[in-house]
Amino acid sequence: MLIDGKQIASEIRSEIRDETTQWVSEGNRPPYLAVVLVGDDPASASYVRGKARACQECGIGSDTIALDSSTSEKELLDLISKLNTDSEVDGILVQLPLPSQIDDQKVISAIDPSKDVDGFHPVNIGNVVLGRPGFTPATPAGIMELLRRSGVEISGKNAVVLGRSNIVGKPVLNLLLQKGTDATVTICHSRTRNLPDVVRNADIIIAAIGRAHFVTKDMVKPGAVVIDVGINRIDDDSRERGYRLVGDVDFDNVVSVASKITPVPGGVGPMTIAMLLRNTLDAARRKA
Repeated sequence: MLIDGKQIASEIRSEIRDETTQWVSEGNRPPYLAVVLVGDDPASASYVRGKARACQECGIGSDTIALDSSTSEKELLDLISKLNTDSEVDGILVQLPLPSQIDDQKVISAIDPSKDVDGFHPVNIGNVVLGRPGFTPATPAGIMELLRRSGVEISGKNAVVLGRSNIVGKPVLNLLLQKGTDATVTICHSRTRNLPDVVRNADIIIAAIGRAHFVTKDMVKPGAVVIDVGINRIDDDSRERGYRLVGDVDFDNVVSVASKITPVPGGVGPMTIAMLLRNTLDAARRKA
């Protein structure tokens, strides 16, 4: 069975639109997201445009503050300080990656945790680890929502997370472990011994390792659920742009053994933006 991330994300955006309409009808102003884009990276610019369209669709106010690639770290930190104290701003998102002269972690830590709708501030990551209320990083939150809305039983299952990044691997590990979810979780990385054997024991596979077609059919237990987080470009002369996007999973072969699987594109990607909008609406509600 294909897990259609586009369809599920569309359903969530529809729910957010209805909730936002209700929120405004009660006399509240629309939620507002400030997006900061530093430099002219084409992929980052494309992601930001997609977020802006999604905000507009859901009735959430949004502006993109575009800064030159030569922007200094101090200039960016000064801007974040200004946004932190702006009572009209509910959420702040700084699009990553940042130019080399800027320390990503210093910037993330400067964002007010109550406005950190990307969920990367140490306070919010700590809340995820402890199972406390806060903002969950959008991609891990989207993964969990895909599993829930697809009827995947998680409790007591063996889950393997491929990749230990702070953006996906570590947060989703903690979400899978939380009380009420109760999976048995193994996290794998480049130093994991006998990695194919470890993955083969999984009932749920979360692939976020950043290597095209890394997960092959022989690594997947028949009936396993496979969530592919990877987005990799591979050369393809048949495409006008000269490449195509593929995941970390060899989809064409794994689809025959998995009970449920996400495609790339159209799987986890749309969910990330949907959960960002959810966090922005929640930020406005918490402030009120």
